[in-house]
Amino acid sequence: MIQGVLLDMDGTLVDAFPPIIRALNQTFREFGLPEMTPQEIKRHTGRGDCSMKALFGDRREAAAARFLEIHDEDYLEHITPIAGAEPLLQWLTDARIPTAIVTSKSQQRAEAQLDLLAWRHHFTAIIGNIAGRPEKPDPAPLLLACEALQLEPAQCVMIGDGVADMKAARRAGTAAVGICDGFSAEELRQAGAEHTFTTLTEVHQWLKHQIS
Repeated sequence: MIQGVLLDMDGTLVDAFPPIIRALNQTFREFGLPEMTPQEIKRHTGRGDCSMKALFGDRREAAAARFLEIHDEDYLEHITPIAGAEPLLQWLTDARIPTAIVTSKSQQRAEAQLDLLAWRHHFTAIIGNIAGRPEKPDPAPLLLACEALQLEPAQCVMIGDGVADMKAARRAGTAAVGICDGFSAEELRQAGAEHTFTTLTEVHQWLKHQIS
């Protein structure tokens, strides 16, 4: 029986990719590297291996600083809720189901996005990226979220759109539900998803049957 819900953020609850795509491709251009398509960037970030080391090698620190400089110019102006996000969050709140954000976005930026959307009250915990904290697909962020919800991992479900979300859930011992966007249902299942859906609204309906 599911008693707690862990939610990825970008690509699951909000479309925050436009500033990521713009900033990363501008950084690529400035560092003399080929650009990526929007779909390639979504898949790259969803694998959980979107490190500046993988993309820029020894120049990763300078590239990371430049990426964030460009990204932070206007990223809060381009945050759009995914269809079905607000009804899902309101239902979780009304049903008093403990809920946490588990994102690879920095803690500060994740909280800023939630404040902009006036969503912070929906979450018991917000687990973002901070120095020294492993990122998905490492299970550590999910385990921290479960601890904050005062639930065992087996009592929780992780919902996300990336293979990193599914791998982290499998390693943490939580159920895993994938939303097909950047990755196919088969890719998400191979990474650990027990169920896959094409929309957040479908996830909402599934949760109602699991938690009712």
